[in-house]
Amino acid sequence: MVHAGGVWSAQDTTPGAIEEALRELLREQEARDAAYAPARVLNLVAIVDREWRGEILNRLERVGRYHPSRTILCAVEERRTTIDASVVITADPEARPGEFSLTRERLVLDLGPRHLEKLDTIVDPLLVSDIATLVWAPHGHTEAVDALLRLAQVVLVDSVNEPDPASAVARSQQLAQRAYVVDLAWLRSTPWRERVAATFDPPQWRPELGRIDAVTVRHRPDSGIAGVLFCGWLASRLDWEPGPLVSANGALHGRAHGRRQDVELRLVPHPGQSVPGLAGIEIGTASGMKIALDRGPGGLTAHRSDRHGKKSSWTVLGASRGESGILGEGIRQALLRDPAYRRALERAEAMLA
Repeated sequence: MVHAGGVWSAQDTTPGAIEEALRELLREQEARDAAYAPARVLNLVAIVDREWRGEILNRLERVGRYHPSRTILCAVEERRTTIDASVVITADPEARPGEFSLTRERLVLDLGPRHLEKLDTIVDPLLVSDIATLVWAPHGHTEAVDALLRLAQVVLVDSVNEPDPASAVARSQQLAQRAYVVDLAWLRSTPWRERVAATFDPPQWRPELGRIDAVTVRHRPDSGIAGVLFCGWLASRLDWEPGPLVSANGALHGRAHGRRQDVELRLVPHPGQSVPGLAGIEIGTASGMKIALDRGPGGLTAHRSDRHGKKSSWTVLGASRGESGILGEGIRQALLRDPAYRRALERAEAMLA
């Protein structure tokens, strides 16, 4: 992104002064060049720790074409009692001469913990009206998220950041009562879910879905919720009734009741994985078929053996989008609706009861 010509900053300011400055910048931009038009699709309000402000801004710069129309980044600094603010209007650097170029507004507010419980009164006048608002708090600050729920339609979470899977599910369920929840832990498993579905899609393999009797999920040690959500997805799609998971030897074990037989569930930490999410999946059926997916260079490595012992392997190229791609997809999902997540979340809640 490049500056479109609008920059403003102030110390010890107010929401009213910020709003007026933003309006004036937009008027000046319109008068200066009619080829620039403000994007009006999505507000993003991000609440972050002050020391990580630069890192979060860099992540948002790398989300590709899924940039929010207006970003309001609230940087929380301990012991701060006043609000400092800056506003920048940016434009697409790849716009061609003579064509319209969309501009986006980025507001950065430096504020203190005392502002969080009433953050809605600060942010309200700064939002673009009549478009969706997405709230994201990657460093916690649940009181700020709760304050903004009256303004927001969507909350972006990363369940991996919660202390444990049970806490993650409880928080997502709480938020889902008042807003649509987009979970980055769920989005990281999209390539895994798509590949499992594709494996069983050919007509000759579909009957094996009803014969699944064992599922093992390997995950980074702090990403147990990703494994629980994956099992919740399988349970919701295949109409399993999962029982509670119990801890044994560092792993989680449980059973789900299928139409034909019980399904053994195992969630195993994989210490060697560096990125959040899943490391591998193995699915076995009562007839002897087995499929396995493992994270590998350039994508997922898939293995399948049928009931006769015939084996095949292949690589699903480009399955991983990286963390910047996951964040971009999370912003895109704010404008969509994925009912599969909520159903998987309900099954996950049953497994963690």
